[in-house]
Amino acid sequence: MRPIGFSSGALAYADFRRGVAMLLGKEIHFLELSALRENELDPLLDNLDELDLEQFRYVSIHAPSGFGPEREEAIVDRLAAAVLPRKWPVILHPDAVHNPDLWRRLGRFLCIENMDKRKPIGRTAEELAQVFDLFPEATLCFDIGHARQVDSTMTEAYLILTSFRKRLQQVHMSEVNTRSKHDPLSVTSILAFQDMADFIPPEIPIILETPVPEEQIMREIEKAAEALPVREFVAAS
Repeated sequence: MRPIGFSSGALAYADFRRGVAMLLGKEIHFLELSALRENELDPLLDNLDELDLEQFRYVSIHAPSGFGPEREEAIVDRLAAAVLPRKWPVILHPDAVHNPDLWRRLGRFLCIENMDKRKPIGRTAEELAQVFDLFPEATLCFDIGHARQVDSTMTEAYLILTSFRKRLQQVHMSEVNTRSKHDPLSVTSILAFQDMADFIPPEIPIILETPVPEEQIMREIEKAAEALPVREFVAAS
């Protein structure tokens, strides 16, 4: 089975401690610590050393999705101090960037996420190419739910994966509804995602952003494995 884990923010809105606690003791070794809202970042970073993360083989941090330009340098400073020594990826929405020069400090630990249809950039392979021109060392967080919402035929998902497969760092998975909210996986989303399974290397971590109660965590993991079965990976030509 693929390496599958959860976003702390999906499990416990704005409560990273609770989100992590819900995973402890389960056979889950992949974690994204969410600070999607700016006011969540400082408490998360201030308490990193107190979190019990021993069971996790892979950890990333989701940067805030919006902030003013006057706060950007301080946010990058704090993230760099936390993640560079730990070598954790920082997931970033490209539309949040005001000053690209600041974010280049993160180098290969900057991980750009493709966006949903609400956003002005980063939705398609063409738009992502413009973003990666600004951040040549950055990697990709492929949000398969966003890609399906933008193009339900999954053609754009295919284009993103084949264009940037060498940058692929992790995958976000959920069903993204018409209001751009994350939902648990449905039969239709599972079937759609299966079309992309052969284009995602089996070692890439899958991070679920599906809001489920603790008793449904392992079932959601099973659904994610069904959505991206490990078959023959289609290598780059």
